[in-house]
Parts: sequence; C-alpha cells; structure tokens
Amino acid sequence: MGGQYRITGDKYPRMRPPRRRARLVAAVVASACALGLIAWGTLQLIDVFSGGTKKNAATGAKTGCRPGAAATATPAAHLKALPEPGQITVNVYNATARSGLAKSTADELKKRGFRIGDVGNASKDYDKKVKGTGVLLGPAAARNTSLPVLATELAGAESRTDAGRKGADLDLILGDGFTALAKPADAQQALTALSSPQSATTPKKGC
Repeated sequence: MGGQYRITGDKYPRMRPPRRRARLVAAVVASACALGLIAWGTLQLIDVFSGGTKKNAATGAKTGCRPGAAATATPAAHLKALPEPGQITVNVYNATARSGLAKSTADELKKRGFRIGDVGNASKDYDKKVKGTGVLLGPAAARNTSLPVLATELAGAESRTDAGRKGADLDLILGDGFTALAKPADAQQALTALSSPQSATTPKKGC
C-alpha cells in the first residue's frame, strides 16, 4: 500500500507466537511426562518383584506382627520328660471284695517293666469305696511324669496327687469296675502318643 497508509520501520504486530518455540515447549513437556511415567513404572516393578517386603515390615512394626506370623507353627503343650516303666515303683492295693486281685495285677505290671513295691489290701480310706476302674495316687511332682505313664496301663482310672506325699512311689488302687489292665499294644500306643505330642499351626492374634 502507498500513500499515507504505508507501513514503515522494522516493527509490526504479530498475530501468533513463532511455531518453532511452541514445538520446543511441547517437546520439553512431553519428555518430562515420559520420564515421570518411566520412573513410576520402575518403582511399581521393584515393589512387585520384591513382594512388598518393606511395606509389610513397616506394617508389622506398627501392629506388633512380623511377616508370615499369620501361620506360625506353635508346639502343643509338652509333658515333662517321661520316665521309663523301670524307673517307676508301683504299690498295688485291692479295694474290692475279690481276693488275689492285687497280686495278679502286680505280676502283670512287673512283666511290663514296672518296679513293684507293696502289694495288699487298700487302706480303710479306699477299701470297698472305689466304684470305678481304679485310682492312681502319687506326689505332686508325678502329675506330668510317672502318673501319665502308669495311666496308660489302666484306661478310665482316676489320677490324684497329694502335695504332702513323700517319695516318688505311686499307688494303684483297684476298684469294683476293674477287670484287667489295658492290652499291651493299646498301652504302648497311648504311651507313644504321650511321648510324641504333635505341633499345631495357629494364627497369631493381631496379624
């Protein structure tokens, strides 16, 4: 254009920013986003392959639990070391009206390896007063040792302890319900079960 509307000078209005600068800004933003995604993905892969160990450890520290505690095997209640029959002295007493019962029972216990002490009739505290199979009586220290061993020989017998009793001998008082000692195979099976308590798996509370 000419005349009075002619534009002079080296400055003139621009309607939009240069395309080259816009492309540069877009490339920088895209690169930053791509790097961020790569970093996030890498962290996720590390967490997956490590099994979330750090997270589990942190959770366990807060709750008082350790990883894997939900299925911890805890041993069942153990008896004390059980003595052998040859280490147990048994006094056999007959509280029934049947004669010779104490002698025959003592002889059978001796065959099974027990040491035999006194043999005879029961004292007046028990004579004709035991209606069941029998009563096993021993000191308090025998509760989880020799008493359970002797109990395997007489199913259904009542076990009692006397804190004031001296010595380690046990009393076997035969009652009206007694017919015979347990079969040797059954007694041995019961003794094996006592000697080999099983472990139980229980969940730990709070995990």
